[in-house]
Amino acid sequence: MIAAGGTGGHMFPAQALAEAMLDRGWRVKLSTDARGARYAGGFPDAVAVDQVASATFARGGVLSKAVVPAKIAAGAVQAILKMRRDRPAAVVGFGGYPAIPAMTAATALRIPRMIHEQNGVLGRVNQLFASRVDAVACGTWPTKLPAGVKGIHTGNPVRQAIMDRACAGYIPPGDYPMSVLVIGGSQGARILSDVVPAAIAALPDAVRRNIRVFQQAREEDVKRVDAFYAARGIAAQVQTFFHDIPTLMAEAQLVIARSGASTVADLSVIGRPAIFVPLASAIRDEQSANARQMVDAGAAILMPESKFTADALAEHMETVLLHPTGAGQMARAALSCGTPDATERLAALVETLAGAQT
Repeated sequence: MIAAGGTGGHMFPAQALAEAMLDRGWRVKLSTDARGARYAGGFPDAVAVDQVASATFARGGVLSKAVVPAKIAAGAVQAILKMRRDRPAAVVGFGGYPAIPAMTAATALRIPRMIHEQNGVLGRVNQLFASRVDAVACGTWPTKLPAGVKGIHTGNPVRQAIMDRACAGYIPPGDYPMSVLVIGGSQGARILSDVVPAAIAALPDAVRRNIRVFQQAREEDVKRVDAFYAARGIAAQVQTFFHDIPTLMAEAQLVIARSGASTVADLSVIGRPAIFVPLASAIRDEQSANARQMVDAGAAILMPESKFTADALAEHMETVLLHPTGAGQMARAALSCGTPDATERLAALVETLAGAQT
């Protein structure tokens, strides 16, 4: 059983593990809540979805937050009853509040259990269970862990659609059509809509005329961003969500993105230069930790939100798009940071935990 939910950052690696376990002959269930179920569309049809009650303190008013513990407790009871009827060999949690009921049930029923942390710093839910599980798998290395807890570096699993484009040949920027992909995570990012269009408009004519932009934006920002590009003759597709991110990433000369763990993993497996803008409101600053390896390797440029201006971004974009040799080196450096066998490492760890022969 896989326990996950909340955002694509939790669900994408969970989906990768589900695909691998099915290939190994396992029956797989996903335990999540109603919100998490909306992110489960990419899971194989063979994965049964156990929907249980859960909630988060991150949304809603005082009254909504007051009933969070009761909802989670109800979900845990649901999960216990479901697991008693169909006991899993192992439960793997990927974080997010929707994972709490299944992880609580696995703890109560003494089922072999583990967590996988995608970021360089444990999320709240994984912090809660880190000392109560049999193994802690780490996607970003090193990962800051509580005292007495040992991690196992597996890397971050990526979906099969990403693996299908692993090490895809990189076409360095030049005097021909070039693609810039702008993604802000499953929730989008307003700051990218505010800054990126102006930065692209500020690029030299010789660069700007060759650029095709694929930009993710929040629903309320799509029209204004699209209008900005259109008014300046910049070819752009602006959408709230792209279903073909693996293809767009493989075709890009440059990616501008939040440094969520899944995005960093995808870029390091495909191998693309990046400009990362970590989420400033993240309490543990995990997105800066996620980006560190690629930045240190020379594969990415890190821009804190406090310094993320149109002029500064345009300057960094020129550094990549006007220097094809350097851009090619960045793409190769990105590949050096990848863990393309992360899914297989994690699947083997799950089988060991479950007592199966690998």
